[in-house]
Amino acid sequence: MARQLPASDLLTRLLPDYLAALLVERGLSANTVAAYRADLEAFGAWLAQRDLEPAACERADLRRYLSALRSRGLAARSSARALAALRGLYRYLLERGECAADPTVELEGPRLLRALPHFLSADEVDALLAAPDTGTPRGLRDRAMLETLYATGVRVSELVGLLVAQLRLDPGYLRVIGKGSKERIVPLGSQARHWLALYLEQARPGLDTRRSDRLFLSVRGAGMTRQAFWQLLKRHGRRAGITSHLSPHVVRHSFATHLLEHGADLRAVQAMLGHASISTTEIYTHVTRERLRQLYDRAHPRA
Repeated sequence: MARQLPASDLLTRLLPDYLAALLVERGLSANTVAAYRADLEAFGAWLAQRDLEPAACERADLRRYLSALRSRGLAARSSARALAALRGLYRYLLERGECAADPTVELEGPRLLRALPHFLSADEVDALLAAPDTGTPRGLRDRAMLETLYATGVRVSELVGLLVAQLRLDPGYLRVIGKGSKERIVPLGSQARHWLALYLEQARPGLDTRRSDRLFLSVRGAGMTRQAFWQLLKRHGRRAGITSHLSPHVVRHSFATHLLEHGADLRAVQAMLGHASISTTEIYTHVTRERLRQLYDRAHPRA
């Protein structure tokens, strides 16, 4: 077995390789890997203060560490992520022979209460989609983006990162590159295809001053950014009279909820959203059940 080094030395030596493995082999996003780096560096500092080595840690030590995080006011979700980072680290240490046992086994994390996602009504979606002035190139672009977002439920990063080559208008689908560089195929409805065709024919050529391969372009000819899309979404939301919280994720929630309300299969919705686990998609079944309950309470004479 390899000689055990002090906590700071061991983590300093192995952390770069471990994080690189998360990025390349497991396909985690750069943001997730950066968060894991911060979590594990904080763990290393905690160990160093107590003159502990990672391999010498027992489950009780890790419980004390997680308890210390919570006592400093760390949110439950952040504490859960810190535990996930520790689980991955100890699996890595075991594989490399740096420790003999995994102290994270049977270690329970904080219980996370999952809030039901907010979504728009069908009338609010119609008003939002109709808000852009399609008599202008920018308005035509905005209508095409909003139609695409609602038609596919893609994440905002996926939407603004779309390339022209990822769009297939004739068969009617998008080839989306999601989290972890995983590819999925998402259908496009007739309305989204209609507005995308108009945008490509009438608006995009005038915006494409830099010969970009990105599908959606700014007025300067560069690819649309997440921040710019958020701003245009809020602007059109105000014009549509939507007073509740509005974000790209709210439109994504609306896409999933409306599909399930109209009888879509949960597995199909999971595939279109790009969720790795069906449990992530199941939150929308709670939304539809809650909505049915409200409708029943309002409509049934003996409710």
